[in-house]
Amino acid sequence: MASTLQKFIHSLDLRALPRVLQIQSGIYCQDSIYEMFGNEFSLSTEEVIKVIGFKINKLIASIWKNNEVSQFSAKVELPLNFPGLYKVVADKTPYVSIEEIARKVSIGPTRFGHPSFYSAKDIKLENFTIKHDEQITFNSVEEVHGIMAVNCVVVRNNQSHSFTLPLSQEGEFYECEDDQMYTLKEIAEWKIPKGRNRIVKLSTTLHMWDSSSPLPQNFDGCLILMPVYEVQAVMKFRKDIIHILSDLDVEVKDVTDHYDISSFLQPLSLEDIFERTSKEFPMVAQIMEGPSGNQKPYNLLSTGKEIVIYKKYQAARVLASEMRSDSSKRHYLIPMSYKGKFKRRPREFPTAYDLEIVRNEKEHLHVVATKAFTSPHKELFSVSVGDQFLVQQCQTSEVLYEGGKKLIDVLACEQILSDSYKKVLLPMYMEGGFVEVVHDKKQYHLSEICKEFHLPFNVKVSVRDLSIEKDVLAAAPGLQFEEEITDSYLLISSASSPVESWEIPVYRLHMLVHLLNKNVQTVAPPVTRTTVEEVSEEEYYMLRRYENLTLHPPPRPPKKPTTAPPPTFAVPKQDVSDILQAPKNFYVDTTRKLCSDQDAAVLELQVSCQNDLVHCENKDVTGKATLVETTVAKGLARNYEAEEDEDEEHDYSYIDENIIENIRKVFHGTSIRNEHTVSKGRRDI
Repeated sequence: MASTLQKFIHSLDLRALPRVLQIQSGIYCQDSIYEMFGNEFSLSTEEVIKVIGFKINKLIASIWKNNEVSQFSAKVELPLNFPGLYKVVADKTPYVSIEEIARKVSIGPTRFGHPSFYSAKDIKLENFTIKHDEQITFNSVEEVHGIMAVNCVVVRNNQSHSFTLPLSQEGEFYECEDDQMYTLKEIAEWKIPKGRNRIVKLSTTLHMWDSSSPLPQNFDGCLILMPVYEVQAVMKFRKDIIHILSDLDVEVKDVTDHYDISSFLQPLSLEDIFERTSKEFPMVAQIMEGPSGNQKPYNLLSTGKEIVIYKKYQAARVLASEMRSDSSKRHYLIPMSYKGKFKRRPREFPTAYDLEIVRNEKEHLHVVATKAFTSPHKELFSVSVGDQFLVQQCQTSEVLYEGGKKLIDVLACEQILSDSYKKVLLPMYMEGGFVEVVHDKKQYHLSEICKEFHLPFNVKVSVRDLSIEKDVLAAAPGLQFEEEITDSYLLISSASSPVESWEIPVYRLHMLVHLLNKNVQTVAPPVTRTTVEEVSEEEYYMLRRYENLTLHPPPRPPKKPTTAPPPTFAVPKQDVSDILQAPKNFYVDTTRKLCSDQDAAVLELQVSCQNDLVHCENKDVTGKATLVETTVAKGLARNYEAEEDEDEEHDYSYIDENIIENIRKVFHGTSIRNEHTVSKGRRDI
């Protein structure tokens, strides 16, 4: 029986693929040409195609109001990357069986693939009864004792109870309310049931609205989304993949049961290849659909090219991001085989608790305070801007609290004075600001950093990897190594000229191949080229999201006592000449002259401070304090950047005392001006 392509795709179960379709009628008839995504092909009447997959390509949206489509709303087309976060409105139309849920709803291994439903009536199992209206979470579909079933979980009294429901289970099942927020792309991939539309509510306003936006300005209502699918298919006499939109005006007929499906080429994704056993490698394949991108080796993987796939494996990568103040920072996955070298860059720490996390037994962590803090306890130290500390260890200390004594966690440090060191205690809950002073001039390989230091870690490339034609890391102003991850890769080379091999990611590279019945001439792969992979913003957040699921988060920092007074700025107790001396075991060359870059940094900081203070004349005290702290951090950062021109023979970090003197003057002047402003305000009252 013939049906429109759209109706057929809406009713098709992904598990029933592949399917063979015959073109019956439509505006694309005999010898008509259809072009989609640069693919030009003929869709003739009686033509046969094999559908191998489909996914949502775009969404047709209408404004949903008072349980109906608004009569004033026109249908608009929304791309999957349309901005905003959305909440899914529970579908009020029931499902009549577990089989219908499994066929229409996406159930998978990630948190997006765990939908929740409730039954209108009690369901009695062998040793368990599911109460009506009780939330049932569907985790996976699998065969249990020869019967297809869904693995489910219900939570009672904070305890999870697992059970299975056969697909044959009938009833009246409704979606549960979902309080999570999703992007349109996530909704398209996981939250739109087959054959149904989806109502969503915009949860975050569109900050970048303009006249070209398809939605009304300040819109915060509900939308009903109708998916348009992109159908992936194979034609009998072509060796590539064709893409057809499901709203194409053509009728088709399913002839799978009457056709030899093996007469078509069998496209395989990289995931399909990775699922094969290790004994099947190496293998020769021809690319049916290559990836996009100009970066090697992607520009070599063109459609029709033959490749050798040597093996599959898991490999470690370091996820790194550029250190930029703007939003255009780029993200990279760096392999452990990277042959370049790195030099350390100063890190910034928002709290004393962060100092304890990164503390290393092999060296003293030397930091400079960029934000003042007044301790509510006389037993603990009050911090001024510019104070320097050597971090020692975490311990407990007794303080007076609400008329009694109480043990709290503190960070033991040594304050660096002009000619001595003073032992001080900083509360762990201290919300300060610190910048690291880097004395280590050693150049490190990537593997050494991962072994010796706690991530995240700030670096800059000092020696680029000469084996890479264009080392993109060398051009970065600075890099932050965020975390080490493990990912799946295939090792491949060109079949015609196997002079070098490449690692390609399995889950981030879209490529389809079909296997060739050819023997591999050389079983051992050629030399593997190092590739630094740049990942998109979306891929970056997905990597961090799923990697962090397997990591235990650090404990929360201690909370500040509720009766403690709010922190205020402490007046510096030291003279300017006492500021920023070197710590223990570090030799300081007092005769060293300022380099031209440092002179420029001092002048730039002075001008910045003056401009900032003039700009904030009419702002409140809090605004001024924040401004000074920001200027302190910027000044220190500029000074550290000047270190790059220093000679490599020294094993210490030179810090310009004039910059810190200027910081203290600006800070002290601002404090006096703040007091004057407050007192003047009181007189005015």
